[in-house]
Order: sequence, then C-alpha cells, then structure tokens
Amino acid sequence: AMEEKALEIRRRALGSDHEQFTICLRNLGVAYLQQGMHAKALARLEEGLGITRRIHPERHSIEGRFLASIGSVYREQGELDEALGLQKKALRIYRKTVGPESLEVAGVLCQISGILEKQGKYEKAIEKYEESLAIYRGVHGNEHDQVAATLYALALCKEKAGDGGEASECVREAHRIYA
Repeated sequence: AMEEKALEIRRRALGSDHEQFTICLRNLGVAYLQQGMHAKALARLEEGLGITRRIHPERHSIEGRFLASIGSVYREQGELDEALGLQKKALRIYRKTVGPESLEVAGVLCQISGILEKQGKYEKAIEKYEESLAIYRGVHGNEHDQVAATLYALALCKEKAGDGGEASECVREAHRIYA
C-alpha cells in the first residue's frame, strides 16, 4: 500500500543501513501492530532490528525500542512468555544505554507489569508498576499524566490481587492528579 511505497522511497534515498530508515521501519511496524496486522508488523520490526544490530553492534537504545515493539506484537498474539523475554531484553539495553532512571526504562517496566498481570503474577506485576511509578515521579514529579496513568494500572492490578483498599488509594491519587 501507500506506506510500503513510502518506505521503498526512503530505502532508495537513504540506503538500507541508515538509522533514519530503521526508524521508518519501526514506525511502520508499530502502525501495523495498531491495526492488528501482526505478521506485517513482525516482518518490519525484525527487519529494522537486524539493520540496527548491524549498524550498532555495541548495543543502542534503538535496539531496545525494536525489542519492546516486537514484544508488544507477541503480547497481542497471546505469546506472553516470548513477549516477556523480549521486554526484559529491552529493559537491560535501556538500563545500559539511557540509564536506569529513564523514561524508556519506566515504559518497559509498565509493559513487563502488564504481561505479568496477564499471567496472573500480580505481586511481581505490582513490584514492576511501583518501580516504574518511582521513575515517572522522579522524572516528571507527582502531578503528571503518566504518573496518574501508572497509578490507575497499579490500582487495577492491586484490585486483581485482592487488595481493594490499596487499589482505592491509587485511584484517589490518580484522580487528584487529573483534577
């Protein structure tokens, strides 16, 4: 379709081994994922991951983005163990390349939490949500939308774990932020 033609123009203009081309591949892969086109998403994301590893053999945050995106495809397909493994790899790369208190780390921790929650591993999920929340608070302060969104996710997980009181407190705090 049109996106594939645009990608081909980018490939001819930049060459296949150009970082901007890999970004185009990732964007297209994520767009396919959002449309539920998992096979096409995986093809573009895996192509971009391969190029990224070739042009950045020393590990790069872009590799983490690809791994996290591929993990999201597997999560959407219900392949939770595969998704979790990829998100954990992305987490290790982000911690090394952009730092342990970065937004990238916080985002992947939320993805890991969601997978653990789907697996019924609520206590582990809660730990990861709380770790992510601490990073978001450190970066954004206590009054940010991302803090509120993470509090909501944490509340839902705590509710599933049977801790309604703690869940209610998280929801109240999120409401204060949004108010």
